[in-house]
Amino acid sequence: MFNLVSSATNKANDLADDFTQLVIAGDTDKAYDDFLDPALQEKLSKEEFAAGVQSLELNDTCKPTYNDSEVRNENGNNTADVAGVIGCDGKQVNLAYSFDSDRDMKMINIKLRPKD
Repeated sequence: MFNLVSSATNKANDLADDFTQLVIAGDTDKAYDDFLDPALQEKLSKEEFAAGVQSLELNDTCKPTYNDSEVRNENGNNTADVAGVIGCDGKQVNLAYSFDSDRDMKMINIKLRPKD
């Protein structure tokens, strides 16, 4: 059981990092298309997603740090939450992502907000 949870945690952290690197690089189309679950895409258009990311003004000085990962298993379905901070010169952005293994570890929830 531990190996399954550890594997799911590692996969979620890898997905979070791949997604965050695309966001930092400004490749919002690929981040949106490859990582967001269709149900989340119905709530958040590609244009809204891109505008939200652009408003964060991320650049190549930005580096993510993941400080919390949690995997839950309910009826054989893993849900993973990953939280952390994107640190840039002079600012920080809080991040929180949720992935669902029932949907091939697609993102079912996202929060990217400037840290107060």
